[in-house]
Amino acid sequence: MADEAGERIFLCASGDLAEGGTGVAFEVLYRGEKLRAFAVRWHGQAHAYLNRCTHVQTELDYREGHFFDAARELLVCATHGAVFEPDTGCCVGGPGRGPLVKVSLSEEDGKVYWHTAAQLHPPTT
Repeated sequence: MADEAGERIFLCASGDLAEGGTGVAFEVLYRGEKLRAFAVRWHGQAHAYLNRCTHVQTELDYREGHFFDAARELLVCATHGAVFEPDTGCCVGGPGRGPLVKVSLSEEDGKVYWHTAAQLHPPTT
């Protein structure tokens, strides 16, 4: 399905994203580079970002799918401790430089979808 938000691609069942819990990782092609992205649930809404810290281009999770800090309040980069708001991706502490790159999501009929954009596509096989 194509619309203003781009092509809609199935990501996971809504129930796979528990509030403040483990995230769901997926691969994308961003500006021609194959990267991982992730989705989490925060205050009832699903949010997704490229899995790339804005301080040093490393993945945030210290263990597969673990993006929240111990209090489950902020997303944290396990490498250098930069912390980000789960709903906006804005850096609110540590050495991060700007917000995480957001990936547009929608949720319908118990399913979560991510959306392509001008520089964000499904990876090629």
